[in-house]
Amino acid sequence: MAVSSGLATTFPLETFIHIPSSSCSPSRSFSPSLIRVFSRPNSNNRRSLIRSRNISLFSPRCEAGADLATAAIDSDRSSSISALELLKTSAADRYTKERSSIVVIGLSVHTAPVEMREKLAIPEAEWPRAIEELCSLNHIEEAAVLSTCNRMEIYVVALSQLRGVKEVTEWMSKTSGIPVSELCEHRFLLYNKDATQHIFEVSAGLDSLVLGEGQILAQVKQVVKVGQGVVGFGRNISGLFKHAITVGKRVRTETNIAAGAVSVSSAAVELALMKLPESSHATARMLVIGAGKMGKLVIKHLVAKGCTKMVVVNRTEERVAAIREEVNDVEIIFKPLSEMFDCAAEADVVFTSTASENPLFLKEHVQNLPPGCPEVGGLRLFIDISVPRNVGSCVSDLESARVYNVDDLKEVVAANKEDRQRKAMEAQEIIAEESKQFEAWRDSLETVPTIKKLRAYAERIRAAELEKCLSKMGDDIPKKTMRAIDDLSRGIVNKLLHGPMQHLRCDGSDNRTLSETLENMHALNRMFSLETEISVLEQKIRAKVEQTQK
Repeated sequence: MAVSSGLATTFPLETFIHIPSSSCSPSRSFSPSLIRVFSRPNSNNRRSLIRSRNISLFSPRCEAGADLATAAIDSDRSSSISALELLKTSAADRYTKERSSIVVIGLSVHTAPVEMREKLAIPEAEWPRAIEELCSLNHIEEAAVLSTCNRMEIYVVALSQLRGVKEVTEWMSKTSGIPVSELCEHRFLLYNKDATQHIFEVSAGLDSLVLGEGQILAQVKQVVKVGQGVVGFGRNISGLFKHAITVGKRVRTETNIAAGAVSVSSAAVELALMKLPESSHATARMLVIGAGKMGKLVIKHLVAKGCTKMVVVNRTEERVAAIREEVNDVEIIFKPLSEMFDCAAEADVVFTSTASENPLFLKEHVQNLPPGCPEVGGLRLFIDISVPRNVGSCVSDLESARVYNVDDLKEVVAANKEDRQRKAMEAQEIIAEESKQFEAWRDSLETVPTIKKLRAYAERIRAAELEKCLSKMGDDIPKKTMRAIDDLSRGIVNKLLHGPMQHLRCDGSDNRTLSETLENMHALNRMFSLETEISVLEQKIRAKVEQTQK
């Protein structure tokens, strides 16, 4: 967002001096010159429009300048000024004339502990509700939620970066119960091209705990699947995630980065085997709680490591039966959830991967279990790959148990690291190329309003001239003649518009063509006076303001 050369400004909807702190926005740096002054309305009514001229915040006359600004309040007039009028006559013009921004506000395994991520986690079934709530915020136009065991990221199209981030952060705090200050310490913020590159890297598996893991691509696909039909999952966000899927597929195909890479589930199995004495690998009693996607992968990786017998606890037997059909020569015993503690008492290793929002195992549950098998040192291992966690942290206090969660899988991700790093560099080249294509596609969307305005302009002229013509011909015009004249006028307009329309359409794949298209757009706007008095973004903010006032 551009900053005016001087600090003289008209104050919009909020009054505050904002100096972003580095802790709250680690991805950007700020200087003292990047200070914005805004005006906050009175809680009871829309207070006056304040105008100040050439006020220097760093001069000894600052207080005097503030007094002059206060003295300029016209209380009689202020009560009749609407929120939109404040917006139109204020420094808010700086961002209403700019394109809205794609922003990602996120916390991941790299920036935040699992204790925080589990509070922020949003179940897949709640994603549509979250999108609707986010888009009801004043400065958020579109939204998407990517919530997995390793990350909680919110992608939005914001009408104002600063205000949009503030609103989303407050929403995250409200839904999770985590103070805003604590969220600011662990979150990361990325804008536009950086946000685009990030989701492409996520989809390609470059930002995963296990480099190149494939499960994240399926989760990105699920975001698109769930978002279909949700109003707030708009054109920009939908296009971003669909392009991210393309990038993820291309990276895996062209670099083979997934070869030798492990998923979170396979890393969990590797960790369990690392913690067990090697002599007990073949005899250790395995229990898997949950037969969903993660649980199914755990079972398959246990089988790949030579496990021939295991117990699976699940709500229903159907999923377990389906998994049993996919693996050969392995004894998979189904047990209902009601027998979970009895099964845990007979297991040496317990894998948990359910969607439960409350812990399945607490200290009082585990301390009453019999000690583990002497061959594994009398310990019972809990490998918890769920977020929110299925095993309470209090279980770690017991000498008879060892608890590991997704943050502990870092021990097993070093395998084939050098080879994967080389493939990651190749993947970055693909991502850079695809990022340019996506940005070009998004830039090409700028011509859409001009296309609509030009066609509406021509239609107004056509309709007016048609009415004049028909009025001169009298009232007894045959319907066939009227249709012929109408078709003739439409045909003439369409043929005249064909050339300009062709020069406004661009698929975004060629930067030179895109540049020419945008030049054509600006030229047509000037020639036909298509620029509207209120910018597109200002119209969107107007709708938001009216919505909040209802």
